[in-house]
Amino acid sequence: MQTVWLDGDFRDAAAAVDAGDRGLLLGDGVFDTALVVGGTVFLGEKHVDRLVAALAVLQIPLDRSAIETAMTALAERQQTGSIRLTVTRGTGPRGLGLPPEPKPMLLGTSAPLAPALMFSPLRCAVSTVRRNETSPLSRLKALGYLDAVLALQKAKEEGADDVLFLNARGMAACSALANLFVVDGFELLTPPLKDGVLPGIIRGWIIDNAENFGLRPLEQSISSKKLDAVDGLFLTNSLRLISPATLSGKAAAADRPETVRRLMEGLCEAIGSACGTDPRDLGARLLLD
Repeated sequence: MQTVWLDGDFRDAAAAVDAGDRGLLLGDGVFDTALVVGGTVFLGEKHVDRLVAALAVLQIPLDRSAIETAMTALAERQQTGSIRLTVTRGTGPRGLGLPPEPKPMLLGTSAPLAPALMFSPLRCAVSTVRRNETSPLSRLKALGYLDAVLALQKAKEEGADDVLFLNARGMAACSALANLFVVDGFELLTPPLKDGVLPGIIRGWIIDNAENFGLRPLEQSISSKKLDAVDGLFLTNSLRLISPATLSGKAAAADRPETVRRLMEGLCEAIGSACGTDPRDLGARLLLD
């Protein structure tokens, strides 16, 4: 029987979610997924910060301490792998109106590490579905992921591994699973949050540290035409870390492998410093290994 964290303690997963929960019925909630190595969540405070900020946008009242307690308990139990925290508004009366006295639900789950996914190259297709940058949900890890689910399935049926979304203005936003970076000479471009982009944790680490690797990070809108004329692409998230990407058959990432590799090595060293173990010692393989 799978064990989950639910509202302050571990318990069996069976019947863990109330049938009237608004997260189940309305997608009324957010989640966060993080990497844990040796019982330590990499950049754990930033994960908590982002989740707390998302809850504030949705006006879901949950103490930061409850999130920190759940994260620590899951990390200690899993030791090395991934953890996911899901927060919903809880149960409420029928309809869309907010419950007058919400009782949020905090659900935590974990999974073993998948080192083969770390740094693995991805082939991307461009989706015909557009990301709505006018929606505040485009900048949150909200529970409604069906656009991504369906677009990703279509891309896989066409031989791709992930799907790239443009926004309503035709600017690059993100993939179904990750943030986008473009290598353009010594500039490292990534779409700004206003273009319908999640403030990814690894995205933030790269923006903060790119100059240490001789790169100039810039948050700027990226047109679909720009994607055809750059030196490289890669995607980032907390579990895959940095994934070199090709787009619609173009071998863009292969043109500047040394740039991407330096970032990978730096991220591995940062994880090793924070968590005590380098991902390469757990089976992760870098570009060109």
